[in-house]
Amino acid sequence: MGQKGSSEKKQAKKRRDESPEPGHNNKCRGCCFPLLVALLQLLLGVAVTAVAFLMLAISPSLLTRETPHWAGIILFFVSIVGFILYCITYMPDERTSLQFIVKLLYFILCVIGLVISVLVIAFAGYHYSQTSSLSCEQVEGDCVCTLDQDDPIARTFVYEGAGDCEVINGTLTLYFLLQIMLNLAQALVCAVGAFIMWKDRYQVFFAGLQISAPSTQHWQKV
Repeated sequence: MGQKGSSEKKQAKKRRDESPEPGHNNKCRGCCFPLLVALLQLLLGVAVTAVAFLMLAISPSLLTRETPHWAGIILFFVSIVGFILYCITYMPDERTSLQFIVKLLYFILCVIGLVISVLVIAFAGYHYSQTSSLSCEQVEGDCVCTLDQDDPIARTFVYEGAGDCEVINGTLTLYFLLQIMLNLAQALVCAVGAFIMWKDRYQVFFAGLQISAPSTQHWQKV
């Protein structure tokens, strides 16, 4: 009996020694997963900015809300914070102020990115429906468009330096549709990033690692 008890104590001590410490350099699931989210935010931000500058190349008279390069630039900075968050060593219960500040900043920026993407979708959707119904004619180097040619007081849109009016009804309309799809994907990614930060802060992630003991089971929280 004495040898059996001594053997069980040695085995229990060995399991305790092999178990990872709470402050080990394991990264939490909420700190690793934003690597994918940040990468998607970076790619979408670059795509939105590139499409916006392509739209601006059609006519320099396009308004800022019609060429939402600012939405892509903001998402670029959000992704940079996500990469910084991934590089920070995880500490349980946010024992470092740097970890807490970066996680909070990333959460706030994801929410801001979500709101901005929704605004861009609203603007792009309005301009898409408006541009697709324009009637345009070439006036020297500009393209003059109206919503209704039979209405003498209808609002007139002048696209300076557009060259061919087919670009307004075709290419520009396609760019607006592309902005809607890109910013919709951008809004979904920002929502996922904000949800991960909220869930990591107020709920529990488990790594799936179970460390068994003689009487109880301990789960490693990550």
